[in-house]
Amino acid sequence: MSAIDSFLEQARSGLARVDAARARELQKAGALLVDIRPFANRQAEGEIPGAVVVERIHLEWRLAPDSEWRLPSVTPESTVIVLCNEGYSSSLAAADLQRLGLRNATDLEGGFRAWAAAGLPVQTGGSPAVP
Repeated sequence: MSAIDSFLEQARSGLARVDAARARELQKAGALLVDIRPFANRQAEGEIPGAVVVERIHLEWRLAPDSEWRLPSVTPESTVIVLCNEGYSSSLAAADLQRLGLRNATDLEGGFRAWAAAGLPVQTGGSPAVP
């Protein structure tokens, strides 16, 4: 096993990953979907309605429960589902968020592409990221 595969496996071992249908259910129940994909991907492929766009380089500062720069709605109890293109970077990001105190952070299996393939709502992309 390569080093990155081992790293990814370790990150995922603590996550209760969700498929697209479950992510949609959780979103309807109040979970925060966080899109960390680059602008070019969001613009080309679309976005999930209601998802918050947070650039990967700002993620920990916007979502760590004790960060002075966090999104106001984020608490240690918040359910946060991170998504990327295919569910790799999001696994690493969600594991980081758990280490920072977001106990219910996880990621979307298969990422945005799995969501779109499941026929779930997608809107035109290109939304600005949270500053």
